Amino acid sequence: MEIKNKVALVLGAVKGIGKGIGLALANEGVKVALNYFDWEESIDELKQDFAETDVEHLIIKTNLLETEKVQGLIRKVIDRFGRLDILINNIERGGWPVVHGKYMQEQWDLEMATTLRAKWWVFDSALPYLKASENGVVINFSSIAGITGRSGPASLIFNDGYAAANRGISLLTETWARIGAPQVRVNEIMLGIFETRHGEKTRGWELLDQEQRKSLINHTLLERTGTIEDVVNAVLFVVKDAPFMTGSIIKLDGGYTLGGETVQPMPEGIV
Repeated sequence: MEIKNKVALVLGAVKGIGKGIGLALANEGVKVALNYFDWEESIDELKQDFAETDVEHLIIKTNLLETEKVQGLIRKVIDRFGRLDILINNIERGGWPVVHGKYMQEQWDLEMATTLRAKWWVFDSALPYLKASENGVVINFSSIAGITGRSGPASLIFNDGYAAANRGISLLTETWARIGAPQVRVNEIMLGIFETRHGEKTRGWELLDQEQRKSLINHTLLERTGTIEDVVNAVLFVVKDAPFMTGSIIKLDGGYTLGGETVQPMPEGIV
């Protein structure tokens, strides 16, 4: 797929994975709308980094938990660029029992509303424009918390509600692939432990002791956390090089979900 001069909306774009994806798309010649809400202290750096790309872009501040504002976000993108071809549905909240402790209702509701509900509202509002593109692409971001739940070493970093919300994302991905076809491909990238998401550049990681961190790394077959570059490479593959893939889930976790099982040597046998 030729993506130069296409238009992408990237959620959660102020820093980390969202920003990395936005920059990668801009470097491919994509016009990018970047939505954010918090981390206001990172805005100046965001503006500078995208100014250096010399690609047309739009930075928007929208609280996606206020569902009545989602249509306005999409309208701003269409008014500026006239179309929408790519949606990077990267918004989440939660995890980290070591940060949040025992659940209060507000934390549970915030995890569900951010990780799950906001994605639905954005997709639903963007769908008519993605279909009009006739070659639209949606990437939902989720977490392997939807597979592991709060178990093993992951029980240090994944809350129950966060895990449940992420399992729900996979259901949405499959439903949306049916709704979007054939004009829109909808796929999901399910992340493991990444440097800016449950990894070493987060406040939760700093609260783990050395043995707890080691248990998470040892459980990962590739024995490291993921990088923003790892995510960017997967996104560019889905957008550019996978025109026959829709309704699929890419598990990008370095082998974490396999790491708990060992392979025994082949026995000698009796014949």
